[in-house]
Amino acid sequence: MWALYGLADYLLYPLIYYVARYRLKLVRSNMRTAFPDKSEAELKTIERKFYHHFADIMVEIVHGYRASDAEMAERFVPLNLPDVERWAEQNQGCIFMLGHFCNWEWTADVQKRFVNPEMQHYNVYRRLKSKSADEAMNELREKRSGEGSNLEKNTLLRHIVRIHKAGKPFTLGLISDQKVAPDKQFIWTPFLHHNTSFLDGGENLAKKFGYAVTYVHMVQVSRGHYTARVDLITDKPAETEPGYITKEFARRLEANILEQPEMWLWTHNRWKYCKEIV
Repeated sequence: MWALYGLADYLLYPLIYYVARYRLKLVRSNMRTAFPDKSEAELKTIERKFYHHFADIMVEIVHGYRASDAEMAERFVPLNLPDVERWAEQNQGCIFMLGHFCNWEWTADVQKRFVNPEMQHYNVYRRLKSKSADEAMNELREKRSGEGSNLEKNTLLRHIVRIHKAGKPFTLGLISDQKVAPDKQFIWTPFLHHNTSFLDGGENLAKKFGYAVTYVHMVQVSRGHYTARVDLITDKPAETEPGYITKEFARRLEANILEQPEMWLWTHNRWKYCKEIV
């Protein structure tokens, strides 16, 4: 990794940050409204750390394809897999709700850590416009979690029905912090000083099939090394109030971001359709 991090430090970071200035205006606007109490100097520090991490993510994703299982076991450490397996076995499924935080792509490596040989991890993804890029990302993810583990978002329900009928326990990684178009079904909740819309697909899926729902709390311990604590939101989704699961995800993601703000993907135009500051 030393060579790849050298590439990130001396080529990718200056190219993205100083030359291309990739979405710099958007990043600054997002940070300024998310952290109204921080000084310009504090925001500048977070900004630079974020772009360094952004460059790291690029090389880490590539490295994850070729890394050995032993190396990945050191770089990505799930802290409470026995709990996860128990929730998945009791409810047949366990949904991982997570954000674009730390190295979210490496969470797919959880498949290689399960004790129960019947446990399968699936990833929900949105098809990329570029066919070659889409195929490359699928290949990268399936390298860690197995062939057929990527479930395209637009056909997710069909896949879940098939998996549910098979009757084997599984986990489902669901990135849940994307911006939401006005024509989609969503829930409003305060998030980083914005009245923010969140997709409620994870909540609806859990209630329909009775799956446990969790939040994946990630922390960067050191460069290229992450831990993931899977915190239970509920293992009785049908008993929760409408919107509770989605709002609880937003609350926990916000707390995670406040711990290490440079670890979130600030280049997303997250508040494009929800400008209200709260």
